[in-house]
Amino acid sequence: MAVPAAVVAGITTYGASAGDSASLLGMAGSQPSARPPVAHPDRGMRLTGVARREVASLGAARFRAQRAAERAARRSAARRAAARAAAQAAAAATPAPSPSSQAATGSSPAPSRSPQKIAAAMLGSYGWSSSQFGCLVSLWNLESGWDVHASNPSSGAYGIPQALPGSKMASAGPDWQSDATTQIRWGLGYIKSDYGSPCGAWSHEQATGWY
Repeated sequence: MAVPAAVVAGITTYGASAGDSASLLGMAGSQPSARPPVAHPDRGMRLTGVARREVASLGAARFRAQRAAERAARRSAARRAAARAAAQAAAAATPAPSPSSQAATGSSPAPSRSPQKIAAAMLGSYGWSSSQFGCLVSLWNLESGWDVHASNPSSGAYGIPQALPGSKMASAGPDWQSDATTQIRWGLGYIKSDYGSPCGAWSHEQATGWY
């Protein structure tokens, strides 16, 4: 049977197209295909190591910051203690009232013995040996300079032991504003009650800047 020319033409055309398609497909297959980049197999491990080092570094940074804050707090406390000592020294430099002014106000004259000698003679009555006297001298040198009229303008503390408020010393005598013996009696009683001894009070003063 004769095949119609149209059919032959169609087959020829289809064959050419199919061949061309196969050829084109073959050429496409021969070209290198675009592939997504593949991560290095060790890259994840390196990143993990970096992360670990960063975490460790942050921990060290927090530790250094904490230490720096502690040093700053200690320096601040030392500055406050120095400012307090300066204010007390300025108050101690204020001249004591003259005898005429004491007579005008009715206050008693200063005792003939120095405040330190009075305190040294009183230590035994509180159960302390003379070894405590050095701590007491250091403590009240810093607090008031052993001045019965020493007044802290910022806190209102008064007298040799820097009682706060000064009127607390009235329990030791009515002349608490001007009499060294009365102030020292109150101060030694306060030290015994709160710190046990002058050296205990001095240790607290050194650690905190107050007692």
